[in-house]
Amino acid sequence: MHESSYKLRMNLSLEHIGLSARDPSTLKEWYVKVLGARLVFDNGLAPPMFLLSIPGGVMIEIYAGDFALEQTRNNKLNGWRHAALRVDSLETAKAELEARGVKFTEEVRPAGGGGRILFFQDAEGNLLHLVERSADSPATGPS
Repeated sequence: MHESSYKLRMNLSLEHIGLSARDPSTLKEWYVKVLGARLVFDNGLAPPMFLLSIPGGVMIEIYAGDFALEQTRNNKLNGWRHAALRVDSLETAKAELEARGVKFTEEVRPAGGGGRILFFQDAEGNLLHLVERSADSPATGPS
């Protein structure tokens, strides 16, 4: 079928991503300090649950998990594996994040759809990456 055959009548947009954590409070603080997230909601309970708004408009729900698997750090494991954060300049973003304590262990690589990417991990080892899109990239979409 042609892509236009799949048009939806409902209005969909990504509101938030759920992130199960070993220590939700510490992970929340990492996202606030390192990525400039803003606390939107705190359930005030034990275990805690937080909604954070990250620059760009998507929220992250951080809540207590029951267990962790080392394999989730492997970007080739099936399922949701990373969150990509669009930036204007990889070099500028890398320098700012390094100043906030982020350690980069990989080199810059080409991005699928054009541009460049650079992976890093949050305080609990969850994968994130910066993505810088070239002006002629078919994946430029909204930033």
